[in-house]
Order: sequence, then structure tokens, then C-alpha cells
Amino acid sequence: MNPKVDFYFNKDKKWQQELEQLRMIILDCGLTEELKWGVPCYMFQGNNIVLIHTFKEYCAILFFKGALLNDANSILVQQTENVQAARQIRFTNVGEIVETLPTLKAYIYEAIEVEKAGLKVDFKKTAEFTIAEEFQNKLDEMPALKTAFDALTPGRQKAYLLHFAAPKQSKTREARVEKCMQQILEGQGLND
Repeated sequence: MNPKVDFYFNKDKKWQQELEQLRMIILDCGLTEELKWGVPCYMFQGNNIVLIHTFKEYCAILFFKGALLNDANSILVQQTENVQAARQIRFTNVGEIVETLPTLKAYIYEAIEVEKAGLKVDFKKTAEFTIAEEFQNKLDEMPALKTAFDALTPGRQKAYLLHFAAPKQSKTREARVEKCMQQILEGQGLND
């Protein structure tokens, strides 16, 4: 146990028992506990394997390379369609955790083996994402915008592409593009 992480298990009264149970199970699998992104993160030889986090309706463990796991019990959840690698196992009470204990440990050990084997998730390339017509028009009109967008990291490019393509209405997509153009020209990501 890492004392820097203790606060996380004491702050959320709603999920406190569930979080403590998950912590013990994961630590029992021989992983190192660290604090990353403000949540407990469990590592094997310096590589992220799984983290614990809470939401209003559930608490969960998240496998960083969950897409590579053999989900024999069909319990892994892809948070949204845009999440490529990570997968969650969600819990709403301690009983569910206790009930799935052997399966949970098997998934954790499999995740460790995936890391030991050096397996990598094949991420979708930026070019494979849909470019909203409204954004493409601006890129065609403004070479400086295209140059600035091309200079962004792939992650920042993907964030913009997803943000621009999400709305159903053209005027909303257009408004998003207009609002973000200056940020792109300044080399900033969507959430910078």
C-alpha cells in the first residue's frame, strides 16, 4: 500500500467498502500502487496495468490494455465508442466484487501477462477518423489552419476531430470549429 493513495479510499463514503475490497484484490496480485491522475493506479515493472475509479452510479477498475484481454466472461465494458484500448469492470456493491473475485484476479493476471509479452493495442490512426465537412472547408480555405492542425500531436488532432464530428446539426459543428480555430492556430489542444 502506498500512503499517498490512502486519501482516495477515505474520501468517497458511498463506495468506500467497494474501493477497499478492490484495492486488496489488486494488491494481492503483486502490483505496485501509485497515484496517477488523482486515482489509484496499479503497475507492473513501471507499466500501468489497472486503476480504480468511481462514478455516481458505480465504481470500476479500468484495464489500460483491456481490449487485448480475452473477455471470456463478457464483463469488460468499453466506456464509449471512442475508447480504443481501455476496458472497465463495473461494480455497484461489495457482493458483486466478492462474487467475481476469482474472475477478477484471472483478468488482472492476464493483464500482467499482456504487459510482460509487450503486446500493444493497434490504435486507429488520425487519418482514419471522420473529418467534419465544416472543418474540412475551413482547412481548405485557410492553409495556416491546416499547417497548424497538422503540427498538433495525433492525440490533439483526434480530440478535435471527435469534437467537431459529434454534433448532429451542421450549424453546431460549424460553431465548434469557429470557437476552436484560434486554439489550433496557437498549437493548443482542445483541453489545453
